[in-house]
Amino acid sequence: MLIRKGTPEDMSAVLELIQELATFEKEPDAVVVTVADLIRDGFSENPLFYIFVAEENSEIIGIALYYYRFSTWKGKTIHLEDLIVNEKHRGTGAGLALYTEIIKQGKKDNVRRIEWNVLDWNESAIQFYQKTGAKVLEDWRVVHMDEEGIANFTRLTI
Repeated sequence: MLIRKGTPEDMSAVLELIQELATFEKEPDAVVVTVADLIRDGFSENPLFYIFVAEENSEIIGIALYYYRFSTWKGKTIHLEDLIVNEKHRGTGAGLALYTEIIKQGKKDNVRRIEWNVLDWNESAIQFYQKTGAKVLEDWRVVHMDEEGIANFTRLTI
């Protein structure tokens, strides 16, 4: 298995893994991003994200997609958006290898925190993260506003 930086040519396989994750997370129809979006947003002059891929026998079997954030308390941080391993390759060490690559990237970049979200029902992931020394914060809630919420809010306020 090889862990390497992703390329534009990998984005079709990356999108397949994103769709697989959406199905696993019980949101199979939620993915609207396209291969063209991934190429444009990840490989432009100012990329919005970076990606590591796990490759085995010339097949992309996993990804770790991340981007940089700024914390008013900590400074530069990394947000791990998704760590995905193809279902038939789970338990092979691909997830740990991608996770390790993200931690190494954070160390290399001198970030003060790496953060990500995990669904409360994904007990195996929670246990894995805790075993590695990550803290799962129980008292914080993730908040987001989707396209409909943005449209409704701006319609009411503008």
